[in-house]
Amino acid sequence: MKKHVLLPAVLLSLSLANSLRAEEVLYEIDPVHSAVLLKVKHLGLADVFGRFNEMSGTVRHDPADPSKTSIEFEVKAASIDTNNADRDKHLRGPDFFNAAEFPVLTFKSTKVEKKGNDEFEVTGDFTVRGVTKPATFEFDFGGTGKGMKGEERFGGGAKFEVKRSDFGIDYLPQALGDEVKVIVSVEGIKK
Repeated sequence: MKKHVLLPAVLLSLSLANSLRAEEVLYEIDPVHSAVLLKVKHLGLADVFGRFNEMSGTVRHDPADPSKTSIEFEVKAASIDTNNADRDKHLRGPDFFNAAEFPVLTFKSTKVEKKGNDEFEVTGDFTVRGVTKPATFEFDFGGTGKGMKGEERFGGGAKFEVKRSDFGIDYLPQALGDEVKVIVSVEGIKK
């Protein structure tokens, strides 16, 4: 008699465990442990680096069906930091990001596809200076773990390239490269 009761209990437990795993998980980007870096050629000689110091966003992840995963991310244009106050002021102005008129750069995914164990192809809309262009990049999932306070976290990163001229940023094309390499490293906290 115990076998008849035990088997359904085990099956029910497995079913509940699977349904819990299949639920969507919401992560909020932790700006303290995340970074968005830019790299552009100066005079064709060397790379100049910058970073955005203010960002936010969410990742909704469905472990059972990664295609239901979505990403929304934004950085404040005025938070650009190249370690040079005059250059940063110029970058915030109308020749570049025009932060007064377009205060945020955004990315919103339209498709997420699993490519390998820890690799995803992410496609979405990237908006800079009010111009939206499609963007696709590989996201390397770093995994999940516990933070210092026991909170669940995830991490990962991506590298991709955009042309600044695609977004109407064509100031000094002879001195600055058109290709901008973007490096993103994110950590999120489960909500």
